Amino acid sequence: MDFFFTKEHEWIRIDGLNGTVGITSYAVEQLGDITFVELPRPGREVKQSEVLCAIESVKAASDIFAPVSGKVLAVNELVETEPEIVNRSSEEEGWLVRMAIADPAELQGLMTREQYEEYLGGLL
Repeated sequence: MDFFFTKEHEWIRIDGLNGTVGITSYAVEQLGDITFVELPRPGREVKQSEVLCAIESVKAASDIFAPVSGKVLAVNELVETEPEIVNRSSEEEGWLVRMAIADPAELQGLMTREQYEEYLGGLL
């Protein structure tokens, strides 16, 4: 499975024409202990870079943006009851949304893991 990343620290893991979306470990480090996740409703359609959901932590509240355009297929209800799971496992159990990808060509504008790590190096 391919992972792609945004400059806003979201990731999307591709599985055919669907993707699973979450936030990176770097974003988790910046936010600190996550206390609340507001997820979208399944069926919601979003455009690339629109607000997809919101996360609150002890440090800040932050919008999470859609890495690609598409339709929300499912949400990770576990993060609503146990938001700290995002802190423990941001790229596995702490995923946020599964979505149908409307335009796979939008993935070309995202970063690979190597490009993202290089991008992070420039931020530190």
